[in-house]
Amino acid sequence: MLTLNPMNSSFNKLLTFKTVIATLMIIVFSINLLLIERVDALSDSRQLVLDAWTLVNEGFYDPEKFDEIQWKRIRQKTLQKQIETSEEAYSAIEDMLRPLEDPYTRILRPKDYELLKSSNFGSEINGVGLQLGVDDDDKKVKVISTLGGSPAEEAGIVSGDLIETVDGISSEKLGLASTASKLRGESGTKVLVEVSSESGEVREVDLERRSVDLRPVRTKRLRDDSHTIGYLRITQFSESVPKKVEEALQELKDKEVEGLILDLRNNSGGLVSSGIAVANSLLSEKPVVETKDRNGIKDAIISQKETSFDGPMVTLVNKGTASASEILAGSLQDNERSILMGEKTYGKGLIQSLKSLGEDSGIAITVASYLTPKGNNIQGQGMTPDKLLDLPDASDYGSTDDKWVRNAELFLGSLLEKEEDSVQTIELNNKEIKSLNG
Repeated sequence: MLTLNPMNSSFNKLLTFKTVIATLMIIVFSINLLLIERVDALSDSRQLVLDAWTLVNEGFYDPEKFDEIQWKRIRQKTLQKQIETSEEAYSAIEDMLRPLEDPYTRILRPKDYELLKSSNFGSEINGVGLQLGVDDDDKKVKVISTLGGSPAEEAGIVSGDLIETVDGISSEKLGLASTASKLRGESGTKVLVEVSSESGEVREVDLERRSVDLRPVRTKRLRDDSHTIGYLRITQFSESVPKKVEEALQELKDKEVEGLILDLRNNSGGLVSSGIAVANSLLSEKPVVETKDRNGIKDAIISQKETSFDGPMVTLVNKGTASASEILAGSLQDNERSILMGEKTYGKGLIQSLKSLGEDSGIAITVASYLTPKGNNIQGQGMTPDKLLDLPDASDYGSTDDKWVRNAELFLGSLLEKEEDSVQTIELNNKEIKSLNG
């Protein structure tokens, strides 16, 4: 007969009790860890909103707007919302920025932020090839320009068209940033866009996204019986453009061009610093642009002394010429360096600064407006060319069928002939003086 030791029984009970307590402690500790992680995630999302508010508060070009919309109260109300995920944070930031009534101050989700950076620094982009802005009158999303060789250009979408819907969703509801985002995507995918023209015609266009070669700088030599003229087209102002322009101008000088046609049609802008750098290549110690930020008007930026080309010029502009390209065109016109030829430009006179927000997203903030050297603010107004062209725009810029380039070429030819006549007159007068002294 086996008798159990009562001490062993008590020990077993104590051991079981300790095991239960330890298990409970592990469970409680694990739950606490999960709760801590949850709180941290919540804190990160709210911090994203707070960081966005702070960046706008410190940089937005019109601080008087803050008092008008009760900007600090908007921050307080926004942070009271349920914000537990990054997407909820992005939506909250969009709602927070809306009262500023500036479509160019906007949140950039990770995909949009990466695509915008690639267009500023890369050589190609996936999408349909539309550069978008906002109409000043009815606040609708408006086409500034189409990229050459893009699906949008091939579909006949032109500057001035309004984007009504994207895949059935109103662009007014989407806003500028989300409309642009929905148009981008992987090559081979499709997007249905409803477009209305300036004449009121509405049509649906099924666009297939693809990789669009930006090719920001293109050049060639134009020759006739009398003169050799250089043609330089800039499609946008990315980081690489100033260097490419320098190389292009040197190539044209090596070919002994006498004049230059600078083509800025459908150039919707890009990096302002790149536009100013190109002005440096064409202007000698002249004012390029004045900026007006929250602290007032700053001194004009003055170009360097050395230029890459100092011959006669004609600059082609149209209603797709905007932002940084208008800065360049305005500096050339106001300093009487180049005749502007074509049609009235778009009129985007606001400058945005791009800021990182969190690890992957960003925010664009309007930090200044700009004035041409003579003090003209072209925001919503555009610039009027010295010579208006009432001609259909070419489908292939710079081609032999491009009547705008042909008009510029003829005008430059007449300028060069006048210069030759002036030189001949001076030489003749010098000969007469010598014969009288003879």
